[in-house]
Amino acid sequence: MTTLLVTHPACLDHMPPPGHPERPDRLRAIDRALEDPRFQDLVREQAPAATLEMIALCHPMDYIVEIRDATPQRGLVQIDADTSMSPGTFEAVLRAVGSGVMAADEVIAGRTANAFCAIRPPGHHAETVRPMGFCFFNTAAIVARHVQKRHGIARVAVVDFDVHHGNGTQEIFWSDPTVMYCSTHQMPLYPGSGAPSERGVHDNIVNAPLRAGDGGAEFRRAFETVILPRLGVFAPEFVVISAGFDAHMRDPLANLNLLEPDFGWVTGKIMEVADASASGRIVSVLEGGYDLQGLAGSAAAHVTALMRG
Repeated sequence: MTTLLVTHPACLDHMPPPGHPERPDRLRAIDRALEDPRFQDLVREQAPAATLEMIALCHPMDYIVEIRDATPQRGLVQIDADTSMSPGTFEAVLRAVGSGVMAADEVIAGRTANAFCAIRPPGHHAETVRPMGFCFFNTAAIVARHVQKRHGIARVAVVDFDVHHGNGTQEIFWSDPTVMYCSTHQMPLYPGSGAPSERGVHDNIVNAPLRAGDGGAEFRRAFETVILPRLGVFAPEFVVISAGFDAHMRDPLANLNLLEPDFGWVTGKIMEVADASASGRIVSVLEGGYDLQGLAGSAAAHVTALMRG
């Protein structure tokens, strides 16, 4: 079987202020990287727009409507210090969530082995009723809930290797024994959460923080000694990856020193978990990554590994 790539041009229309790191060129850099002939076997689809009811799997409807109604007719509306909306933002968010839901449906139907959603804005900082950190709705969390509610999947793992801790995903699943959230991230760093002591009500949260200056060796050790053993015991029936590439050594927003092979390696390790208990079923959604060269190369390494599955 093949790997599915889901994206949509509307994701380019979310326009942050000038100089903002979460910019449309991020997707253009990934698109260029995936035009290489070695990716010719990717199945490429455009994302449908999510319905508000899909988003309501993780966020209450009044919050969703509040975000929708904050969309400006022109210019920018500042949501918090880091997060703003332009006229194209809400459509971009609908396509981002829709990409994950569509990808999950395709993977579960057996029409593709796994999927990568090249979308923006990212989602893993979005809490149940709080947008923050460039994020509005939590796409990875919505995908996890969707496969449970729509397809009867009992146990889902969300694995997050973005350099910033996914506080939103952790908050959404804090009290849910059916979802395991696992994260490596730099600490201390925005948003300030992600200590190993943050374990969830049902010991379903696994945080393995890294220190500034850590590189591939420390990253791989965190996965091999902390995250992968816990995932093996949990035995997820479906895996969602929050694929942030800002732990790359070139990234301007953090201080880890990962390289492209590290992202290929971790993708392969997560695929081994999925092969063991989830029939290989993985949907990966783009989170961070703000140096265009580092982002493009790391995303290419990630997708290359997915295609080997």
